[in-house]
Amino acid sequence: MKISLAQIKFRIGNFEYNIAKMIDAVEQAKVNHCDIICFPEMAVCGFPAMDYLLLDAFIDESIKTIEKLCQHAHDIAIVVGAPSRDIHNNTILYNSVYFLANGTIQSVFHKLILSNQDINDESRYFTAGNIWGIIEYQHKMIMLAIGDNAFFTDQNSLLTEDAFHKITGNTNIDLVIHIAASPFTYLRASERLKTAKAITDISKASYYYVNHCNSQGDIIMDGGSFIMNDKGIVIDEFPYFTEVQKHYSSDLVANATSQVTNKKDKIHLIHAALVHGIQDYFNNIGQKKAILGLSGGIDSAVTAVLAIEALGKENIRVLMMPSEFSTQHSIDDAVKLAENLGIHYDIISIEDIYNTYLNNLNPIFGDLPFNVTEENIQARIRAILNMAVSNKFGHILLNTSNKSEAAMGYGTLYGDLCGGLSVLGDVYKTEVYELARYINKNREIIPEHSITKAPSAELRVGQKDSDSLPEYNILDPILYQYLELGKSAKEIIEAGNDELLVKRIFRSINFNEFKRRQTAPILRVSTKSFGHGRRIPVTGNFS
Repeated sequence: MKISLAQIKFRIGNFEYNIAKMIDAVEQAKVNHCDIICFPEMAVCGFPAMDYLLLDAFIDESIKTIEKLCQHAHDIAIVVGAPSRDIHNNTILYNSVYFLANGTIQSVFHKLILSNQDINDESRYFTAGNIWGIIEYQHKMIMLAIGDNAFFTDQNSLLTEDAFHKITGNTNIDLVIHIAASPFTYLRASERLKTAKAITDISKASYYYVNHCNSQGDIIMDGGSFIMNDKGIVIDEFPYFTEVQKHYSSDLVANATSQVTNKKDKIHLIHAALVHGIQDYFNNIGQKKAILGLSGGIDSAVTAVLAIEALGKENIRVLMMPSEFSTQHSIDDAVKLAENLGIHYDIISIEDIYNTYLNNLNPIFGDLPFNVTEENIQARIRAILNMAVSNKFGHILLNTSNKSEAAMGYGTLYGDLCGGLSVLGDVYKTEVYELARYINKNREIIPEHSITKAPSAELRVGQKDSDSLPEYNILDPILYQYLELGKSAKEIIEAGNDELLVKRIFRSINFNEFKRRQTAPILRVSTKSFGHGRRIPVTGNFS
């Protein structure tokens, strides 16, 4: 038997585009004499379709697309994911895997364990199935699985050997075809392989896993499709963030002895994911030009480099907007970076604009002392200028705030929190430094001074981030324990952290939820990003 895996990009709700991509892949598989071609979970309609799934017209179009795809299921079988209606009650919807052959739908199996963690809310749309997908095709027993939690129980534990054999009725499974819509985190690829190895140890079957490789808004999917033989050897792992179609003989898979896996270094993966996320975001909305404010600091520098890698330097424009509080070295660092990158830049001093605001507000403010009010005015002036150029020339404004700042509310609403896409909003400040070093690994692209100087918003004389925030090397591990690991303030304190500091951090996180609700979509690279994967009350006080 010869099997083709199609790790290709799909668009949410663009059924005409999706089926054209699938038909092309089917024809390629036929040319290569494949018996089965496999597409990812929810490939027909795109993932995540979210509340489109509540629209009857959307489901109708998905079903029509499956019917069209059946016309191409001659001399080849097609495994593909799509929503399906219950045959007795069309108000019940399933997340399903279709097996198409001989021009018809041969079998439909439904996802058994629905995912309701983090960004997923499958119970809002789907009903869980109750029958495992096991079919016989060309004298091979095939298990069809859907989603990254396919082999887990309701208690989120991996199936035992006894449970697996009970499911199969002790039938020998020859191969597992696992279709997924698996969002990227820098840990996910390793977790997939670990799960597959456990299942191959139990089943003694070859394992074919196919995933999406495109981003949808803030959600990045990395691909990473792979083939593992019955001995647990990964004979191939597809490139991340890249459309690939490959074909495999089951005999060659079974007899392979060499392991082939991709590099899984954390910062390498985050870098690649962010570039991919920017690129797909712009492609999906039909735009190609971006603008950002370049301050001379590390966040805007890293954002600019990532944007260039994603969109090309000809499509990136930056504004440098110094005030009376900007240091000359920051202006110089920004100019040096722009020249290193070969991008268009403009320098617009905001000093006169700022003073005009103060003069007009003086009758109201009187002799009240300088405080965060005047700082925020500067940030909002810069946002107005960025958006003016954005509107005039059709650029999308990139937000440059990092996750540490977002967590603590260290940003100005309608100021530096402005933008159409947040590039670094799921990257802690300490990781931003790692990204900068990674970018500079072969030569100095980001000026060294931007990396080594004390971070500052430069909104008042001598300002440093550490005036308002704990040092990032102290702050970030505490944020990680809370946001990613779900630890309580009490647990974090008991682990040896200063009680007053931890309580201060939790107060800031809770208080600033209202800001995060109003910021740009954040490219997700961790196991828990801000956005629709983290649902905390705006007025919550729990710590």
